[in-house]
Amino acid sequence: MTAHALRPPPPPLTWLYVPGDRPRVVAGALASGADVVVVDLEDAVAPERKEYARAATAELLSEPPPVPVHVRVNAVDGPLLAADLAAVAPRPGLAGLRLPKVTSAEQVVRVAAQVRALRDPSPAGGPDLVLHALLETALAVERAYAIASAHPWLRGVSLGESDLRADLGVPRDGGLDWSRARVVVAARAAGLPPPAQSVYPDIRDLEGLAASCAHGRALGFLGRAAVHPRQLPVIERAYLPTERELEEAETIVKAATADRGAQALPDGRFVDAAVVAAARRTLALARRR
Repeated sequence: MTAHALRPPPPPLTWLYVPGDRPRVVAGALASGADVVVVDLEDAVAPERKEYARAATAELLSEPPPVPVHVRVNAVDGPLLAADLAAVAPRPGLAGLRLPKVTSAEQVVRVAAQVRALRDPSPAGGPDLVLHALLETALAVERAYAIASAHPWLRGVSLGESDLRADLGVPRDGGLDWSRARVVVAARAAGLPPPAQSVYPDIRDLEGLAASCAHGRALGFLGRAAVHPRQLPVIERAYLPTERELEEAETIVKAATADRGAQALPDGRFVDAAVVAAARRTLALARRR
């Protein structure tokens, strides 16, 4: 096997949410170019449409779709979760579950146990399912690290900013920056990838989206959830490394291959293992170009 074949795939940058009760919209999302499609059974679906959304999503996942599909189930402590899990967790096309309204590590552990009981334990049943926790309240943010480190199946955490904004009574966007930074730090401390940003709700304001993505990138986020395909290229451009960043990363990695210890680059910058790891992440992102 060649070294190129051993490279890990670039990390996902775009996560497109679509309502589970609209199969045609879901089909369009699968062809949109999004890295991950998130079929929503929760907030995007009216109560009287929940059962239909669940059945339609289960049918979609009866075979592996062309791109990874995650399902956002209903609230982890709500009455609809068990039916959601029973319908979609055993399906071979399911890549992950997004768990809304998480406020404790115990909730993640409990859902993981429910999923394990529903999944085929044989090797043919596929790998363990990816779980992703959505933190949408002040209590969840306060417990961010405990949630992020709750279970080996948990591979990501992110904010649900609409609910969090309401819980905190924050009228302006900047009032969420402390919570954003807290979740970024918690994810990295738990060994998880950098979180993706929460959705930008105004699908017509692409300039505002680009500016918001630049701010999120500065805070340590990687990629973003979207609610419309037109947002995807804006998000991807915002999170791809610039030519200068790419050149710097290549310089750092080349220097690291010459000497395993810490050293100074010609421009005086100090390079150690953490700097090299960051440079390798930049090069992995650049492979999306």
